[in-house]
Amino acid sequence: MPVLFQHHVGADSRPVSAATIRRWITAALEGTGISDASGQPLAFKPHDFRRIFATDAIMNGMPPHICQLLMGHSSITTTMGYKAVYPEEAISGHRAFIARRREQRPSGEYRSPTDAEWEEFLGHFERRRLALGDCGRAWGSSCIHEHACTRCSLLRADPAQKQRLEDIRDNLLARIAEADREGWAGEAEGLKVSLTGANNKLAQIELSLARRAEAVSLGIPSYRDAAAATLSPGDPRDR
Repeated sequence: MPVLFQHHVGADSRPVSAATIRRWITAALEGTGISDASGQPLAFKPHDFRRIFATDAIMNGMPPHICQLLMGHSSITTTMGYKAVYPEEAISGHRAFIARRREQRPSGEYRSPTDAEWEEFLGHFERRRLALGDCGRAWGSSCIHEHACTRCSLLRADPAQKQRLEDIRDNLLARIAEADREGWAGEAEGLKVSLTGANNKLAQIELSLARRAEAVSLGIPSYRDAAAATLSPGDPRDR
């Protein structure tokens, strides 16, 4: 297989040793007088140029799977690990994606909202805030239970409001007893529906509290954990 760096010894072409290549790179960097952000002289290894090649090739349009073949990697994950991602590249890529998406959608969707529309939008979130928690109904939809929130499946009860909900349940029990005593059968039936809803919300809160008590913190990976999974020059996976 032909090698990239060769020199002639008589009629033969022999590969330049890795030590010689490192010495040439060091001498070239010292000759430039360029330093890094900390003020130290730049330091490159031959393997760094593989990373530079992969980054430059993919950023200039080469498909990653083609770059993988050129690099000789068995996995495209290794190739993408070589490619550096710069903040400017991420921002530019996101802006280009948004621009393409907007070109494919009706332009009317991206007009500026009127003052009335904006007030209605903000008001939607104001109306979702409740004493017992918050309402999960979608934008533009109305309340299907006429704000009888204890009956509604869209009420997301706040565990901190458990005592308030227990007071509502006890009040419903007292009103049901009064309705049964006075013979108000219709009102008793409606109150029992609300009582069922209140009991369901209390059960949801109990379940939520139980899950919180059983939750296990997995922690956040440290830099050392992430760095251990990064390929380095000479890694046997780099083939």
